[in-house]
Amino acid sequence: MHDTPHALTRPADALAIDSASQAPLVTIRTDQGPLSLVQGSTLAEALDILLAAQGQPADSVATAVNGQFVPRHARATHLLHDGDAVLCFSPITGG
Repeated sequence: MHDTPHALTRPADALAIDSASQAPLVTIRTDQGPLSLVQGSTLAEALDILLAAQGQPADSVATAVNGQFVPRHARATHLLHDGDAVLCFSPITGG
């Protein structure tokens, strides 16, 4: 669990947000299942949780929210909202 105000939790992992923190939550949809976050959390914060379980660095994936590509440099400022669909995928390379 993070000590930051943007604590994250995945219900499937039975993690809980600190009960003293009465911050509103949003739940996003991911290929790993639903992820509950403190309202105001960013895509970068969600990726920290999603990719930690896989041991992958955030720069190893491309991301989309609700079907729209989100470049790496925008992840830290891209706020997530209740019901957003977050997709992590291998970037397409080559030429």
